[in-house]
Amino acid sequence: MGAGKTAVLGEASDLLALRGIVHAAIDLDALGLAHLPSATPSDDVMYENLRSVCGNYLARGVQRFLVARAIENEAQLRLCRNIIPTANTAVCRLVASAETLKRRVEMREAGVSRREYIARAAELNAILDRAHLEDFAVINEDRPLTEVALELLVKAGWISS
Repeated sequence: MGAGKTAVLGEASDLLALRGIVHAAIDLDALGLAHLPSATPSDDVMYENLRSVCGNYLARGVQRFLVARAIENEAQLRLCRNIIPTANTAVCRLVASAETLKRRVEMREAGVSRREYIARAAELNAILDRAHLEDFAVINEDRPLTEVALELLVKAGWISS
């Protein structure tokens, strides 16, 4: 939380569109925004939604998928790789200092869950440090958004520098 996944996703999508590169940009967290009956795990629905969305894009010829999500463990990574219909995947971790993550979440979150989200940012950062599931990292602190998105796309091999 606060690393800039959604902002970088949008900018990377815009950069690809300007180059005429067909793709889909999916904020996975947005596919799971719901309060469901307690017997229904929200992550299950989120991944079912991802399967449907990817299928819809695939049916329209999309072969490249940008997906924003904090992947916390191997099981989540396997699930994403099994759902997203592409042979080559790359996991990028956006990196920022703990202070920056906290500041961004404080600025963004104004509602009833603000304190929970601020605490979750530090917790999630520690989880991602331990999991180390990324293929590469991109620093997203004190840099223009376009520069961050360009570096991500180059490191992923989607565009050349």
